[in-house]
Amino acid sequence: MSDYVRRFTLRQIIQHFCVMVLFILLALTGFPQKFSEGDWARWIIQTLGGIDQTRWLHRYSGILFAALVAVHIQSEIFRLVLRRASPAMVPTGKDFQDAVKMLRYYLGLSDEQARFGRYDYRQKFEYWGLVLGSVIMIATGFILYFPIAVTRFLPGELIPVAKIAHSNEGLLAFLVVITWHIFNAHLSPDSFPFDASIFTGKISREKMEKEHPLEYERMQELTRPAESSQDD
Repeated sequence: MSDYVRRFTLRQIIQHFCVMVLFILLALTGFPQKFSEGDWARWIIQTLGGIDQTRWLHRYSGILFAALVAVHIQSEIFRLVLRRASPAMVPTGKDFQDAVKMLRYYLGLSDEQARFGRYDYRQKFEYWGLVLGSVIMIATGFILYFPIAVTRFLPGELIPVAKIAHSNEGLLAFLVVITWHIFNAHLSPDSFPFDASIFTGKISREKMEKEHPLEYERMQELTRPAESSQDD
C-alpha cells in the first residue's frame, strides 16, 4: 500500500497554479500604482517599463483572472449538475460546530478536536472569501477599465466608489493570503516548512488521517470493495 493518497486532481492543481501566478502579477502591478509615492513603487514601475506598461500588464492579468474565475465557476456548476462532484465546499451546520469545538480546544476548555471531512471550516472560509473577493475585484476592475461605457447607464459616482473598493479589496486579499493562507499552508506546526500537496496532488496517509479523518475513512470504504474483489 502506498504511503500517499490522491488529494487534488490535475485540474485543481492547474487552476491553483494559475491563480497563484495571476495573483502575484496583479499584486506586483497593482500596489505600485496604489502606493506610487514610495521609492519602491517607482522602482517597480520603472523596472516593468513605465506606468503605461505596468497598467496594461495589470489589465491583461485582470482579464485572464476574470476568465479563470468564470471557467472555474461554470465547470463546478456543470460537475455538480452532472453529479460528477459533491458540494464539499458548501458550508454546513457542522462547520460552525467544528469552529466552536476547535476554539474550545485551543482555549484549553476541551480535549476534543473536531473531525473534518474533505475540507475543514477554515478552508471553506478561505475559498468563499476568494470567490466573493474575486467577484468584487473583477466587477470594479471592469468598471474602472470602461468608465465611459458604465456611466452611460449608471451614475458617475460609481467610478470613484469602484476605485476605492478595488484598491482596498486588493490590499485586503493580499494581507489575507500572506497571513491566513501562507500560515495555514506552510508555517503552521502541522505543515511547516512546506505543504506540497496542492502542487503534487498527493498527501501522506498519516497527514490525511490526522487532518481529514472523515474523508480518509470514506476513501477507505471506497477502496475496500475493490480490494475484496481482487482477493476473491
